[in-house]
Amino acid sequence: MIRLILLSLLFNSFSALSAVTAWTDFTLDNGHVFLPVTIEGIESRVMLDSGAQINSINRAFIRKHELDLDKGRPVNVKGVYDVERRNAYNNVSVEIFGTGFELDSLVETSLGHHSNGMLLGAGFFNNFIVQLDYPHRKIRLVTRDSLDMREVANVTASSQQGSGMPIAQVEINGVALWLLIDTGNSGTILIDRRAASKAGLLDKVEGTSTSFGANSSGVNEFATSDVVKFGPYEIGDVKISFPAEGQKTNLESQYERTGSRIGGKRVVGLIGYDLLKDFVVTLDYRYGRLHIALPQ
Repeated sequence: MIRLILLSLLFNSFSALSAVTAWTDFTLDNGHVFLPVTIEGIESRVMLDSGAQINSINRAFIRKHELDLDKGRPVNVKGVYDVERRNAYNNVSVEIFGTGFELDSLVETSLGHHSNGMLLGAGFFNNFIVQLDYPHRKIRLVTRDSLDMREVANVTASSQQGSGMPIAQVEINGVALWLLIDTGNSGTILIDRRAASKAGLLDKVEGTSTSFGANSSGVNEFATSDVVKFGPYEIGDVKISFPAEGQKTNLESQYERTGSRIGGKRVVGLIGYDLLKDFVVTLDYRYGRLHIALPQ
């Protein structure tokens, strides 16, 4: 059976002559972006996660519908707090945006309730420029030949060597930090404890919270920053999370080479929904270019 690459034909399903798809509504659930999807003929929904390098299917969805899927090679999944070996499946029938295809290497994971059928990561974001209008809850795809992101990008950003994931520079209380652009992080900005110390946040801790990663959970502290500079915008009173003292995390190693200095860039955390929620976000995942704007 021929393996179809995710989204290789998707754009053409809208219009063979159009370089920009129509705006499509998405559901915003607890800071996560969801679109309708059909998996093995079953209607469900899919979460879009720019911070995930894999595509995955919900373990609860498989069990609920008693699916007998073709098993592939197991993979190790490294989350913020733990590493776990997972099953993977091939030849999974999927339909999204009215286009059907089959997915291989779909990793079994926990995505909460069985109504959350699957998650799409880099395989979705890498093919096109993706625009997410968070305030109006709409999404569209743009081809690179119709929009020159080198000219319009207004956030200092890059593509991380090793992982290929998009990273952006954010200033917290005047301290410039490189963070992963993560639409799957439904909470606040999350940074490592050393970065929080540099930003003067350790003396302003307001409380603790439990954060859930891909495999397990951990305890974070949080504090309110004076100002966060994100591209051309300055935002006051932004909550910042960081691991509690003694909390072990993979923030600096969950992605290949994250935490090492590559071209002077050291990635120390994740941008979350709380920072993105007021903007129209235009992301060129493949080349690490980012534009943000307030909606009209």
